[in-house]
Amino acid sequence: MLGVTACYTITSLSDRYAAHDVHFSGSEFTFLMCSSMSVFIACILPFQEVYFTFSWQAFAAILLIALCKFLEFHMSMIVMEQLTAFELKAWLGVNLFVSYFTEVLGGMPLSIPKTGCIVLTAIGLVLIVRSDKSEKTDYKRIALPLIFYMMSKYGYSIVIKSFTPYVSSAVQLFGAMVIIAVVMLFRVSPAAIFAKSRKGAVSVILARIPNAAGTLLENAVIAISITSYSFIQPMILVTLFLISFFTEKKRALRELCGSLVCVCGIVLFVVLK
Repeated sequence: MLGVTACYTITSLSDRYAAHDVHFSGSEFTFLMCSSMSVFIACILPFQEVYFTFSWQAFAAILLIALCKFLEFHMSMIVMEQLTAFELKAWLGVNLFVSYFTEVLGGMPLSIPKTGCIVLTAIGLVLIVRSDKSEKTDYKRIALPLIFYMMSKYGYSIVIKSFTPYVSSAVQLFGAMVIIAVVMLFRVSPAAIFAKSRKGAVSVILARIPNAAGTLLENAVIAISITSYSFIQPMILVTLFLISFFTEKKRALRELCGSLVCVCGIVLFVVLK
């Protein structure tokens, strides 16, 4: 989980730059993401567990992952025009509730202490989201993209966990990235993207190295527990908070308190058996 957190913190900051400063469209960003990740994942496939069964489940898994990743990349550009990387991870904390109780419905015993940790974390997330800041967020504009973004992250974990017996997670991801990259070639021009911002395009491409590594580590976490996977996002949230704490001069009191509450909830959840 710590490795995934480190990788995704780097990519979160890069993605915020691509959306807020460079103003890449969802299609442009999605193409850069998928084309570069396809290359990087192909390079590390020989070191991964690779298997594929010729069944409808295997093909369905790749197509569903492609759908989830397309929504995630495309919606993230819309959302991060309004939200910082820090705020986006705060919203993704909502998946904690859904993921944990999904596993409870699947037969895992309900743990009152762990449930309390989720509630504690949720309180921290609410404090962060509702913190006062000079630039107000237009939630009416990003509400639907934000919902689709959260659904894509949750759906990704469900697909990986459900279809791994038929096709390895690395093959699912690689196949999805290739499909999206090929489809997006009919919607964007690589030359136009680099003409728009060579620095921004290179930044997105280089950030895919830790992104690819983090995604493969993420799949390993999903295979163990969907709830553990969902706690990756709040852990990134805390890391982004610490970075902003030392780089920004002013921090709202409510945001500071919410982040500290998140830390307590996450650490207690990990420690409790």
